[in-house]
Amino acid sequence: MPLFIFSRNRAFRWCSLLLRRFEAYYHTSHDAPPRFAPKTRSHPNRSHPSSDLFQNPTPMEFRKSNFEPSTVLETLNCYGNDWKRGLEFFNWSESQLGCPHSTETYNRMIDILGKFFEFDIAWSLIRRMGKDSSFVPNHTTFRVLFKRYVSAHLVNEAIDIFGRLDEYNLKDEISFSIFIDALCEYGHVTEAEEICFQKNRGNEYNGVFAGFNVETTKIYNMVMRGWLKTEWWSKCRHYWHEMDKRGVKKDLFSYTIYMDVQCKCGKPWKAVSLYKEMKKKEIQPDVVAYNTVIQAAGKLEGADMAVRVYRDMIEQGCNPSVVTFNTILKLLSENGRYREARRMLGVMTRWGCEPNVMTYNCFFSCLEKPREILKLFDQMIERGIRPRIDTYVMLMRKFGRWGFLRPVITVWRKMEEMGESPDEFAYNALIDALIQKGLVDMARKYDQEMYDKGLSAKRRAHLWENVDGEPFIAADDMTCNDEDFKTLEQLL
Repeated sequence: MPLFIFSRNRAFRWCSLLLRRFEAYYHTSHDAPPRFAPKTRSHPNRSHPSSDLFQNPTPMEFRKSNFEPSTVLETLNCYGNDWKRGLEFFNWSESQLGCPHSTETYNRMIDILGKFFEFDIAWSLIRRMGKDSSFVPNHTTFRVLFKRYVSAHLVNEAIDIFGRLDEYNLKDEISFSIFIDALCEYGHVTEAEEICFQKNRGNEYNGVFAGFNVETTKIYNMVMRGWLKTEWWSKCRHYWHEMDKRGVKKDLFSYTIYMDVQCKCGKPWKAVSLYKEMKKKEIQPDVVAYNTVIQAAGKLEGADMAVRVYRDMIEQGCNPSVVTFNTILKLLSENGRYREARRMLGVMTRWGCEPNVMTYNCFFSCLEKPREILKLFDQMIERGIRPRIDTYVMLMRKFGRWGFLRPVITVWRKMEEMGESPDEFAYNALIDALIQKGLVDMARKYDQEMYDKGLSAKRRAHLWENVDGEPFIAADDMTCNDEDFKTLEQLL
């Protein structure tokens, strides 16, 4: 077995063990069924499984060294869409198992809390960090906070937080760049413009942003990239030319961003021209710039031209990345050239670029046979590649659109077995597939489960109406269990 597969499987094993131990604890303390139970073929009797993983937890059976912060962090990622259980796992792993936390695990928990607007609890964790000298809030901590506040459109609150960074000795150019980047990343580029380029900017916002240098290539690149994400192409052009007017030097990242602008606004030939301009100015493209040019060439003249740019990249001594191969794989798959795409997988490995989840997503998005997709899906997991939540959502939507319910249920069950916490898109994909097949009662249960978790459900007024048009009254217990799935499998 290749070393990378072995190491991935080993990480999965420890993560799975810790996850199941916590679910057993949660089951005994909350009188709720474990979310991630073993497969039926392993334990036919679900109520009394033979595995000791589902007995009452005895933390001292574990060696502390087995569960390092990296294992806790990987397990915590499984609760990215369930902050209550995630927070309980976070506290349990430290108090019950004695697993040491790190700044990274704190930052991840703060990120999960911020996703659900639980900012008061997030701040309590930051204060908790400050009491222990072994891990203190760092730039990453506030990068997470800025990201969550700005994505929630709480810009004024984020500005107040920036003003408080003196308390943590973090009010510096790095934090300023992080803050501007968060504004540009999440659609508040107008506010970033005001903070950076407004007249008398030093007197605005109570002088919070006074003294920071904004006439830098890095700031201009961030703002230009922000307008790229909003697809406001004229603004991108404005800042591209403004850099020349103000004497701000364009670097490799400036060209890479603007090539991406030209590619995405439907002018790939201009991206290729910028690539040639870079070479004339002796700005050596890196792998990211080459990836953009490969994408542009593929859009302009097809996969063969993209492969030519890839070969030129190799000749120039620039080693390809996983993204390089994923871009070419996607172009080949979209053209139905699956045999060549599969050969490219072998080339990836020879270059030391192991396939990742995006590699397989390229195939999943283009394949058209459910059995073929599920076979490749199983192969991906066997290689130790953990599917992302968007992978599950893409597959469930695809199968649902084709009218196949069994594969939808298969993917959903696999998501639970892998310990992934479904988000609103996963729930909506499953509910849509159930409604399409007339399984309204089960769809209602999942819709209610979404509501209980605080996730946003699609508007489905007809789902909560009886045949006669009267409102449907939900029962006290509206959660799906294994019996529901057994009934569903019989129907299928």
